[in-house]
Amino acid sequence: MENTTLKSLTAQATKWSSVTEIASRLVLPFINMVLARLLTPEAFGVIATVNMIVSFAEIFTDAGFQKYLVQHDFEDEEELDNNTNVAFWTNLLISVVLWLLIFFFSEQLAILVGNPGLGNVIVIASLVLPVNAFSSIQMARYKRDWNFKSLFYVRLVSICVPLFVTLPLAYITKSFWALVIGTLSGAVVNAVILTCRSRWKPKLFFSIKKLKEMFSYSWWIMMESISTWMTSYFDTFIVGIFLSTFYVGIYKTSMITVNQIISLITSATSMPLFVALSRLKNDRDALIDMYNNYMQAVAFFVFPLSIGIWIYRDFITFILLGSQWKEAADFIGLWGLLSSISIVLGTYANGLYNAIGKTYISFLVALINILYMIPILFWSAPLGFETLYISRSSVRILFVIIQLLMMSIYIKYPIFSLIKKLLPIIPSTVLMAIVALLLNMISQAYLWNFVCIFICIFVYFTSMFIINKKLLNNSLQTLGVNIKMLKKSNHS
Repeated sequence: MENTTLKSLTAQATKWSSVTEIASRLVLPFINMVLARLLTPEAFGVIATVNMIVSFAEIFTDAGFQKYLVQHDFEDEEELDNNTNVAFWTNLLISVVLWLLIFFFSEQLAILVGNPGLGNVIVIASLVLPVNAFSSIQMARYKRDWNFKSLFYVRLVSICVPLFVTLPLAYITKSFWALVIGTLSGAVVNAVILTCRSRWKPKLFFSIKKLKEMFSYSWWIMMESISTWMTSYFDTFIVGIFLSTFYVGIYKTSMITVNQIISLITSATSMPLFVALSRLKNDRDALIDMYNNYMQAVAFFVFPLSIGIWIYRDFITFILLGSQWKEAADFIGLWGLLSSISIVLGTYANGLYNAIGKTYISFLVALINILYMIPILFWSAPLGFETLYISRSSVRILFVIIQLLMMSIYIKYPIFSLIKKLLPIIPSTVLMAIVALLLNMISQAYLWNFVCIFICIFVYFTSMFIINKKLLNNSLQTLGVNIKMLKKSNHS
């Protein structure tokens, strides 16, 4: 596949992936805004601990097969279908076995995560495991075929489920059960639509030989997922040991709130980039060029967004969560500020390792991250919530340093070529930040904050247009936005 064609496919895939995320971000913030006012931080704390178990089990149900089906080169369609069938039946069997284990040991698990007596909640929430087994492999086939347009329609339907399930239940019950049932309902809808619309359908085929071949690649993906889970959830476990359920809810919801905002960019770009890099894994120069250009395009949006989250942290917290979440504001601001560095110089590198088949590097990075994160958290958590979130945020900088070293040592990646691509974005970002801080000195009124945000967006894009118009155009085009089409639509 020629590089120009691949870039075009990547841009189209990113465009539909971006549209999907934009659509979801129009619905999900509204849902979260209402839920944060209907439910207490304690309720979110309960769900955070339950999700520790469910998300850990999901690592084994997927087992890395989804990425294998996207990354691997198959001889023909029949071989692809056979591998897909093996992956599907393996995932389904593992998910059922894991759910049965959770069912029999639910109370012990509830005590382990600090919620004794809530074993039934864990059992019901874990029903998403066999349900997701139906959709996981289907999604891999859609992504491999660059069919992100169909995924957009599927996601559009599934994100509307909380409007009709979660919110009414939250209003009636004022309980965490609304979140559990809403998540399960969304998973069911997603699985049904993906299966019905998919060109591939499961068949009774299985091969131990093919399972071994897939597992030789997927093993490191699974190990990476386990270490990533530990990075994402072991801190929640530590917070639950030293602090109350209230602070568990504040802690986890703060991170989720920022990640939902940032994922408007990251969720729309990570998978199209992984698919593109997988096709370029044998062309080093083209791969580096694709990765550098893509990171520049991501940074173009993430850098000003993260600065904005930090400056308007109180406003964002009040709008998205409400007045009962005031203690989350500073953590949201700091986590958002460091997200730009962590994502652009750290997170996407895992996709790069997996695309070129060196999945063990992702695991190694995550393992090192855990080794210094755990003692830092055990030291900081007993000292109070403020010390905890500052320490946890600082871990992201260490993560970036480790990631850059790994890229340089293990795959001989020219790090300075990547940094050079990012430097032109800084002047416009700094200018926007200065304008925002000056505007904040005028007033802190919420209506004025709305006006200021739009002024900052205008300043950023205008300055970028003046300083580096080429970078502006390339960033928009790389992420699937066709400027000519935008101009044409404006005239029509």
